Amino acid sequence: MILRNRLERRRALLVGVAAIGVARWTTVRSATAAPLVEVWKSPSCGCCKDWVAHLQASGFGVEVHDSGNVAARARLGVDARFGSCHTAVVAGYAIEGHVPASDIRRLLKERPVAVGLAVPGMPIGTPGMDGPEYKGRKDPYDVLLLQANGTASVYRRDR
Repeated sequence: MILRNRLERRRALLVGVAAIGVARWTTVRSATAAPLVEVWKSPSCGCCKDWVAHLQASGFGVEVHDSGNVAARARLGVDARFGSCHTAVVAGYAIEGHVPASDIRRLLKERPVAVGLAVPGMPIGTPGMDGPEYKGRKDPYDVLLLQANGTASVYRRDR
């Protein structure tokens, strides 16, 4: 009977230590994991799929809605003049167009009071618009910080 109790105590101790390890790993993982990006796009848009792949390769989880983005853009408060082919939301911020993952990470770190970020149009060389069919071409573009009053300022220039 003593041996059985020792084995049971050892097993309980090992299970407890393992549970603490899992809890610590989960806490560290959730503190460093990028938040989920929810994307609205056309089901047939190839550059949108490439932008989603860019986000995933950069460590973001992505949920895609293949229902178009016009309603999402309006709901998130992004003026149509800043529009592009897809709209996303991450941690309460709107992301319009081919915004690089590095700019999204900066936004989430700095947490400015803003609607979100936009790369209007579809500039060649942005993530998702950088495939082999463009033969290395890269157009200059601005990443814009969008404000609730409809204005925008340059968040980062890519030249």
